[in-house]
Amino acid sequence: MAHRNSTLDRRSFIKAGALLGGAAAALQGGVAEAAIPKGKKIKSIGSLPEVMFGKTEHQLPVFGHGGSAMIASDIDKYGLELISETERVKMVRKGYDAGIRFFDTARIYGESEGIMAQALGDVRDNIFLASKVMVQTAAEVRESVETSLKTLKTDYVDSMSIHGPMVERVPFEELMEQHAVLEKMREEGKIRFIGLTGHSRFEKMHQLIDTGKFDTVLIEAGYIRKGYNTNHSHTQLEYQELCIARAHELNMGIVAMKVMGANVFGHNSKNLLPDFDAERRAQLPGAAIRWVLNDERIHILNIGISMPGDIDKNLEIFSGDTALKAEDRMLLADFASKAYEQPLISEQRTV
Repeated sequence: MAHRNSTLDRRSFIKAGALLGGAAAALQGGVAEAAIPKGKKIKSIGSLPEVMFGKTEHQLPVFGHGGSAMIASDIDKYGLELISETERVKMVRKGYDAGIRFFDTARIYGESEGIMAQALGDVRDNIFLASKVMVQTAAEVRESVETSLKTLKTDYVDSMSIHGPMVERVPFEELMEQHAVLEKMREEGKIRFIGLTGHSRFEKMHQLIDTGKFDTVLIEAGYIRKGYNTNHSHTQLEYQELCIARAHELNMGIVAMKVMGANVFGHNSKNLLPDFDAERRAQLPGAAIRWVLNDERIHILNIGISMPGDIDKNLEIFSGDTALKAEDRMLLADFASKAYEQPLISEQRTV
């Protein structure tokens, strides 16, 4: 993991990074600028720190709204009761009103795309909206994207990514054929940037990133060394680092997911380790966020939002002192050492 210079203020770093990002795009012949439709300029508010989001050349707040943690099929994994759809629509809008501008969803996330559409329709051109395509063959890509556009009630998505489960299952050559379809749809104005996501099989991800044909990457990059339903082997950890390093070299927009360890540091922490000190447990989300922010190559942290209070708590963390402290490291190590022994992690396959 690359670490920030402890004497460098984060906002100063962000400002410097924005200048460097612009210079890099210029050196590359303005490819990034040419990819951006005229008139798209996202305006943000509030106290959230911002970054230049790689070759997209968008200046975006570092706190992104993940749409997979608020759906009926997944909410029980966090030990929570599902709030109504109306309340979830208001919750997403609350995030926008508070300054969030990066919203991530996918067709596979059940009702998530529809909720995003209801909450953000009237501010569509002032957000970065990311979704995903999860199909086996290139022949299925167009229909999937068109369905997402219809559900999202929009003419275009800012980023459409090949979803991680397909990276795991589909051969490299087929994935590049899917990319070719996405390229065609970008030419048609239905997609602005092409992305890639994944929380395992990092060797394949690195191969795809290394083509230089992807604009963004959403990658597992939390403290806990696990993905959605597998643990990382030492080899996978090496390739995970190579993925981030190569994406950084290519000036891709890099988004971290599984910041809370996929049911480890967030709402489920009380179920995972009920005897852990409550006061220290409450500090886990902040420590987990600061751990990822400590990697200067990562632009946005995509945090799954389940309850309206999640927005307030995360805003407080992101707007405060984001420097990683020794006590953060000690807390994460203490909790993780015990969490690794629990069935949620210990019984998962290691790949």
